[in-house]
Amino acid sequence: MSLPPLNALRVFESVARLGHLGAAAAELHVTPGAISQQLRTLQDVLDVPLFEKRGRQLVLTEYGAILQRSARQAMNALTTGVQEVAAQKSNDAGKSTLTISIPQVHGVAWLATRLFGFMAENRNITLNVITASRASDVNWRKADIAVVYGAPPWSGFWWHLLHGIHMTPVCSPQLLRGPHAIRQIGDLAYHRLLHEDDGSQWKRYQSAAGVTQIGHSEVYFDDFGIVLQAARDGYGVALSDEIISARDLDEGRLVQPLALTVPALQNYYCLCTESKRERPDVSHFIDWLVAEAAKATDLSKRRAFLP
Repeated sequence: MSLPPLNALRVFESVARLGHLGAAAAELHVTPGAISQQLRTLQDVLDVPLFEKRGRQLVLTEYGAILQRSARQAMNALTTGVQEVAAQKSNDAGKSTLTISIPQVHGVAWLATRLFGFMAENRNITLNVITASRASDVNWRKADIAVVYGAPPWSGFWWHLLHGIHMTPVCSPQLLRGPHAIRQIGDLAYHRLLHEDDGSQWKRYQSAAGVTQIGHSEVYFDDFGIVLQAARDGYGVALSDEIISARDLDEGRLVQPLALTVPALQNYYCLCTESKRERPDVSHFIDWLVAEAAKATDLSKRRAFLP
């Protein structure tokens, strides 16, 4: 059997990883219709079904799971090769300085430690790090690249999806004990819901759970770091994602009391101005960042299946 078109395999890997046509379309900067066409082409060539629909989600068939393992390895290998070429090109170009804008909580929880790995591998690049959560808050007079939490489009900018995240309740382990221990959705009615938006994300979770009331809330924070700290200290239940809360969950400061997750209203994106996109050091950093995000997504999926 001859190999299917490489672009069809790339589309398949993206859909298999993200579980949604729209998310894959956003990541690859094409329309959902183009994604569907590539998947049909691939399934026609292989003559096997690769996905089946469960509600709004696309789930891999047995054939799809087999192909995903090889496709992920192949894409990782290609990404590594591209990074090595870009690193060599960057080294040949001499010293440069990049200013990176990152959300404070996301930076502390996920990105900051990885930046030291990047610097160790790219000693010709000096990094300056500033913080801002949303594209409108980024100081573009300083920033070359930004990681932002939001939803495109952003006029005049190039962007790439980093994490297609899902939200689930997180809380202190102490809320799993006592007369109002959280064991099912209805138990949230006894606890404070912690917000860092206008309540829209909790309303989406409530709708997905199929209940009319799941808790009370009388306080909102504009800093998600405060929300997470309040959850760690047992003052209520927050909605967080598998990327931001990974370390807290691994080290036992937070727990996930319920299995239900819902797609986030917004996601994390890598963003830069169109004029800087082709700069070799900017391009190299973006390639590295996208690869690191893919690794984190794969790790969070494996963690979700652990007993």
